[in-house]
Amino acid sequence: MGKDYYKILGVPRNASKEEIKKAYRKIALKYHPDRNPGDKEAEEKFKEAAEAYAVLSDDEKRRIYDQYGYEGLKGGAGTGGTGFRDFEFDLSEALRTFMEGFGGFAGFEEFFGTGRTKRTSHTRGFGPERGSDLKIRLPLDLEEIYRGTKKKIKIKRYEECPDCRGTGQKAGSSKITCPTCHGTGELREVKKSFFGQIVNVRTCPTCMGEGRIIEQPCPICGGQGRIKKAKEISINVPHGVATGNYMTIRGEGNAGLKGGPRGDLIVLFEEKPHELFTRSGDDVIIDLHLTPSEAALGTKIEVPTLNGMVRLSIPPGIQSGKLLRLKDKGIPHLHHTGRGDQIVRIIVDIPRTMSQREKELYQELSKVEDKNIRRFTKFSK
Repeated sequence: MGKDYYKILGVPRNASKEEIKKAYRKIALKYHPDRNPGDKEAEEKFKEAAEAYAVLSDDEKRRIYDQYGYEGLKGGAGTGGTGFRDFEFDLSEALRTFMEGFGGFAGFEEFFGTGRTKRTSHTRGFGPERGSDLKIRLPLDLEEIYRGTKKKIKIKRYEECPDCRGTGQKAGSSKITCPTCHGTGELREVKKSFFGQIVNVRTCPTCMGEGRIIEQPCPICGGQGRIKKAKEISINVPHGVATGNYMTIRGEGNAGLKGGPRGDLIVLFEEKPHELFTRSGDDVIIDLHLTPSEAALGTKIEVPTLNGMVRLSIPPGIQSGKLLRLKDKGIPHLHHTGRGDQIVRIIVDIPRTMSQREKELYQELSKVEDKNIRRFTKFSK
């Protein structure tokens, strides 16, 4: 059984983002590790709530979860270390989600009403920061989905600055103490209230919590440590993917700040409409049009499949709407052996216009054909 994120947060499936955030805040505050030191059960509930919030507060992740459930988030279209994003959170990720969701360290102090100034990488953004993920849509032909393919695409992403190698500093320069926070990385505000003193602590906006600033920024990247460049990426698409499936390519997203690691590249697959085939799961469907004489007498027809032409025997007397099955001629199953089938739907075409000779032949046929047929039957879908 998969995890029920709505049940974890105690919200209905149609809950708004604000309702989801409010519910998560309540649970996160209750089970936060600082309020429950050494309590493993509280820690698990805190991580579980953060995981649920990370999914339901993201429109794309929530859409996939609503459509495919928890296994849709965990399963994937990747092999060899690339696949769908895993949403299992460790404690550090859960803490980061909490701080990002409620305004960083200042929000923590305000919620807990303490004057502590414990600084960690989760609360200050000190040091290298991971780059953001990139998302792209990759349209695929049905033939590419059938065989699997390798695609080369061009993306624009942040690369490490070649001049300063990610430091953001001009060659030969150094960092100096931040004049705003005087090296603490934080700005503190003490306010008096009816309940006593309230200490609000927020990250210094000048140095972003580092306590130091670049004296002379790199002239190439302006102190960012990275520049935007076009990059060609190769993507190995496995056979059997469908619209809505996506795969994560680790380390192919934006370069991080201050020399931090790269984010990931998330590739969302889209199936292009086909001129002949309609896909139904891993089966493909095609219409085969026959003349009345072919339907009555039977024939053999060359039928296209996703893997070339095959010869199909049409039995005499076949009716319009009849379905014939070509075994294992459909889409390969994703993550499993075997394939779907190809379904051939028979359509008997009655001529709209006829030559004089055709009229004469149909008139001759009408004289000898059996008129004692059952004219009316119950409609069936």
